[in-house]
Amino acid sequence: MAKGEGAESGSAAGLLPTGILQASERPVQAKEPKKKKQQLSICNKLCYAVGGAPYQVTGCALGFFLQIYLLDVALVDPLSASIILFVGRAWDAFTDPLVGFCISKSPWTRLGRLMPWIIFSTPLAVIAYFLIWFVPDFPHSQLWYLLFYCLFETLVTCFHVPYSALTMFISTEQSERDSATAYRMTVEVLGTVLGTAIQGQIVGQANAPCLQDSNGSELALAAANHTQSISSLKRTQNAYLLAAGVIASIYVVCAIILTLGVREQREPYEAQQAEPMPFFRGLRMVLSHGPYVKLIAGFLFTSLAFMLVEGNFALFCTYTLGFRNEFQNLLLAIMLSATFTIPIWQWFLTRFGKKTAVYIGISSAVPFLILVALMKRNLIVTYVVAIAAGVSVAAAFLLPWSMLPDVIDDFHVKQPHSRGTEPIFFSFYVFFTKFASGVSLGISTLSLDFAGYRTQGCSQPAYVKFTLKMLVTMAPIVLILLGLLLFKLYPIDEEKRRQNKKALQALRDEGSSSGCSDTDSTELASIL
Repeated sequence: MAKGEGAESGSAAGLLPTGILQASERPVQAKEPKKKKQQLSICNKLCYAVGGAPYQVTGCALGFFLQIYLLDVALVDPLSASIILFVGRAWDAFTDPLVGFCISKSPWTRLGRLMPWIIFSTPLAVIAYFLIWFVPDFPHSQLWYLLFYCLFETLVTCFHVPYSALTMFISTEQSERDSATAYRMTVEVLGTVLGTAIQGQIVGQANAPCLQDSNGSELALAAANHTQSISSLKRTQNAYLLAAGVIASIYVVCAIILTLGVREQREPYEAQQAEPMPFFRGLRMVLSHGPYVKLIAGFLFTSLAFMLVEGNFALFCTYTLGFRNEFQNLLLAIMLSATFTIPIWQWFLTRFGKKTAVYIGISSAVPFLILVALMKRNLIVTYVVAIAAGVSVAAAFLLPWSMLPDVIDDFHVKQPHSRGTEPIFFSFYVFFTKFASGVSLGISTLSLDFAGYRTQGCSQPAYVKFTLKMLVTMAPIVLILLGLLLFKLYPIDEEKRRQNKKALQALRDEGSSSGCSDTDSTELASIL
């Protein structure tokens, strides 16, 4: 009995499980040394980075080659081609927020919240991509290209939006995310190199036939060479299919590596929230976040500039510069140069800051675009300009995706209880850029129709050549300058990034400790 009475003075310790007693001692244990940073291995970063290749390989092939394919291989008239390009890009833009909405409603699974989207969209996307490059043998084939272009863009969005949002879930450390983003951008530029090399070199071996028209009698000459033209056109169509098959295989391999090599991580303070934020409430909060709006506005114009160059470069090289058999090699020179300079830009932005990198990196394209506009036909000078332009292309690839996580961190500091908004940030950034690029590509192709573009012509009228020069040089220059002016308003500098990093770390520490105390309090209340 004496032993029992003595035990009562211990505050009914016998009634409490060992776990609660240990929990009461946790304030002492909480003063452990700070956890080490969540270091990502090189293997983790590479597996994550490889996941960016499918979007870039397919996007590069479509961006550089779809316009000339529709006009000179599928023999679609310029008006219909402009509609296909505009509607496809516009539909692609609208699917981004739609997929972002669906992802924000997705529950966490054993594979994560984002990975299931990547896994299940891959096989369907590969099939749709291959069918874009297939020439059907029936009239009104425009509907075929429009259908499968829109279907592929929907499916690749189901891959790319969750992949982009995955940046926020591979690590809680800014430095690790920035490093992984640099790996990703390097692989993505390599993806564009692969897309350019595979599509360009395979297709370049079987150029689409052109019809000489020295006297303006294109129909008579086409009739004279009808058999040879049909045979050559068939070879070109088969070459596009072969390139599509190779690129589809790369898509599948990269998706497998990403799935096996990357795991999602949940924020400690995020895991305490049972319900995600409603989509439309989150959308209002995201679009009212000042730094996000300013970042989107700046990159909207600069991205449009590079997309105009990308969409019209093949036609510009073929008809304005007269390098019909060289444009795929010029593209390869640009992308190889961009690949080798991405690590340099990563070092530069960590040394001098991201805003400085934006001003120097993107503005460096302007002198070379002016030179292209002024110079006469010269293949050696064109290669030099292409290599130099690749430096600016690297900055345009790296910087938006490196700065967007900083905006999300700033949002989380100001709205610490907003969970599940990351897909909204990424999807609406892509939405605005894709929609604007769809408008620009549609207008540029339509302007070629107004200028008198001739399908399968070996040469084009002077108005077409002039229009292509304006689309590839002067229009991008104006857009770049407007974008750089808007970047003056972007508020997140290096000092702000450091402040946000400290604030987020405090939130994580608070979330971890409150998670322990909340669990213990609930257990104690249920026992008592």
